[in-house]
Amino acid sequence: MNLLKRYILLQFAKNILMIMMSFIAIYLLIDFFEKIDNFMEKGKSMGLVVHFFMLNIPFILEQMGPVCILLAGVVTLGILNHSNELIALKACGIPLKKITGPIIAAGIAVTLLQFTMSQFVLPKTVARTNEIWNKEVKGRVPLGIYRNGRYYYRGIDGFYSFARPDIHKDEFLFFSYASWDGNYQLDSLIAAQRATWKDGIWTLYQGQVQTALPEKQFLSEVFARRDFGFSEKPEDFFVSQYRSKELSLMGLYRDALHQRSADEANIAWAEFYGRISYIMLGLPLLLLGLPLLLMVYRKWGRDLSLAVPVSCGMAFACWGIWGTLQSLARAGYMNPLFAAVVIHLLIGSLGLFLLLREDT
Repeated sequence: MNLLKRYILLQFAKNILMIMMSFIAIYLLIDFFEKIDNFMEKGKSMGLVVHFFMLNIPFILEQMGPVCILLAGVVTLGILNHSNELIALKACGIPLKKITGPIIAAGIAVTLLQFTMSQFVLPKTVARTNEIWNKEVKGRVPLGIYRNGRYYYRGIDGFYSFARPDIHKDEFLFFSYASWDGNYQLDSLIAAQRATWKDGIWTLYQGQVQTALPEKQFLSEVFARRDFGFSEKPEDFFVSQYRSKELSLMGLYRDALHQRSADEANIAWAEFYGRISYIMLGLPLLLLGLPLLLMVYRKWGRDLSLAVPVSCGMAFACWGIWGTLQSLARAGYMNPLFAAVVIHLLIGSLGLFLLLREDT
């Protein structure tokens, strides 16, 4: 590695550390004032408060990672341009692609680190912060678990199992309910293709009721539609905030493979591809942000003072487009893989074209 590459990489490392620390500080400060009253009302110690917010740092880094990569690259190239080092390097015959190459390589390295964190670190930290917030602060204990595309809950009188494509709707697929007698023997088993909850009534469709009889026999009854008075309500089956973050990338992949219905599979694949897509979003933003900096400077004679706000605006615009595409993918209006890669291809291709044009 020659001196120029080491110098540019060092500048990028300094800038991305400074930007990340700034975002972490701002995020934690806002989150602290929003949640500290909840901790104090429950009489929790400051040690637990500090532990909770420190565990939030990996989540913050993943959320702000693409913007940090973009801004670090723009600031690094902007400082070279502002100090006339960029002009001197180009005057010596060094092409722009060799100057920006270390910045792009550093962006790739940071993205790989984010993949590693998302696989091994983030699931553990998010699971712990969800446990602290839901159990110790809010006093809500989850009634069950989520495994392989299905929810399993232990109620007051029985055990529930179902798929729930949309947690904001009171509609459940492949619903089953089992109850036991005082001797812990299966008393009844209710299964249905679909279940809904409205006005305090559970309604099951296309199902079967099996009732235990003496001598280990069961009475089966098939129904097309029937109302039931189960003790639990859908709000009792709460899902922890950022529950999908508790799964690693491989966990999301396995979850998508085990979905039983087309709608569930579509949502699961959208979650998996969307997670990967978001982590990689910083690279196309970086490719577009670098030539934009030079174009802004050439047109208005200002570099960082204008390029940084323009880059932030571009990042949040792309963020919004990415979010819209993911919503369309989850709703089934767009292929999840296409929704995950299309913005990267468009922005990355445009940025690469502009960057090569600046080098001519």
